[in-house]
Amino acid sequence: MSIETADNKVKPPSQNKATLRWIILGMTALVLVLNYADRAALGVAGPHIIKDLGLSGTQFGLIASAFFFSYSPFCFIGGWLSDKYGPRTVMGIAVAWWSLFTGLTALGGSFVLMFIIRFLFGFGEGPQGAVSTKTMHNWFPQRQMSTAMGLAQGATPLGGAIGTPLVVALIGIADWRWSFVVLGIIGIFIAIAWFAVVRDRPDLHPWATQRDIDLQREKLTQPILSADDKGEPSLGFYCRMPVLLATSVAFFGYGWVLFTFLTWFPVYLSEVRGVDLKGLAFAGSLPWVFGVIGFASGGFVSDILARRTGKPIGARSAVIVIGLVATAIQFAFITYVATTLSAVLLMSGVVFSLYITGAQYFAIIGDIVPSRRLGGVMGYVHAIANLSGIISPVVAGEIIDRTGNWTLVFFTAAGICLLGCILVSFFGRERKIEVYLKRNESKS
Repeated sequence: MSIETADNKVKPPSQNKATLRWIILGMTALVLVLNYADRAALGVAGPHIIKDLGLSGTQFGLIASAFFFSYSPFCFIGGWLSDKYGPRTVMGIAVAWWSLFTGLTALGGSFVLMFIIRFLFGFGEGPQGAVSTKTMHNWFPQRQMSTAMGLAQGATPLGGAIGTPLVVALIGIADWRWSFVVLGIIGIFIAIAWFAVVRDRPDLHPWATQRDIDLQREKLTQPILSADDKGEPSLGFYCRMPVLLATSVAFFGYGWVLFTFLTWFPVYLSEVRGVDLKGLAFAGSLPWVFGVIGFASGGFVSDILARRTGKPIGARSAVIVIGLVATAIQFAFITYVATTLSAVLLMSGVVFSLYITGAQYFAIIGDIVPSRRLGGVMGYVHAIANLSGIISPVVAGEIIDRTGNWTLVFFTAAGICLLGCILVSFFGRERKIEVYLKRNESKS
């Protein structure tokens, strides 16, 4: 392994440095910034799209949900494909696909056409959660896994923070259609950069040092059940584990809050609070800034607790429960605050506490599942979680159309969020997992 220098002499890379994994993390983060900027654009442009196309609240909710009809199954399909073909290939193709349909959103001139475009858009965005998890798992040691996922996935709210004022600015300069064209072009360039820089594992990368390779092999604990125990466990074995089912429900509640916010909060600010386009650039982006901080800090705290207790699953579960309880309490009371600024600040607190939990769902699965099954299992959990994206925008739209009661929208999300807390607090303990494994062994 060598690097060609400017004077044409071949020199080996330093064996003491292992910085390449941070470059891979940076590229993953860049992809996820784009992922959420593209996704957030619909909500930001929502008031203009509703007015331009003459849509009802229910129709706009269906357009938002169309994305998830394809996104949710491709969470699993993309993860499964990354186990077969590697995360580099799957993510690169996915970025190019969703960027193409981001640009084509500008052609949406009716409810039906917008529904079709957003449905096709979801095919590309679906793999990102499972594939980014597998990429981090392939490049980082277990003691840094939650931190790595927190920093990488923390780029998703950063995408909202950047995308919101960008879309607002482009709408101000031209109209809502041009915002999607510009984001689509940016995405094609990022897809090219991904293929140029990223490889599936350190041992496949021409820039990697031996230290990069050795670090990735470090483990805080071994997977709960690996291929060396009694043959390789099936995908179904992991998908039936109570702790992963509980994690899926908690992730579903997380998604319900997130997608209600993503789709409807800009509309709420515009229609109920009377926020204009210029104000929306600030009010719509501030919660995302808090989300970046929440994602990164949640991953960092989780890894510290995991190292100190030696119980990584328990540490991740505790962060999920605390974060989701705080999220539910704040989200339920958005409509009760007196001023628009108070509502925006409270929503910022919602996104912060929600995103504290964001890296934990991925990290728990990485603690339990060996690499060869990780993409498929992560995709399965992510697919269940993102069913909330199909249901929540439509439910919110129906509530708004039938009752005009925004309080009911936020209380519904809070209640679903709390259900996941209860399940994770019960099943997300090492002792419960050990009992499940012993029962399974006695049956076999």
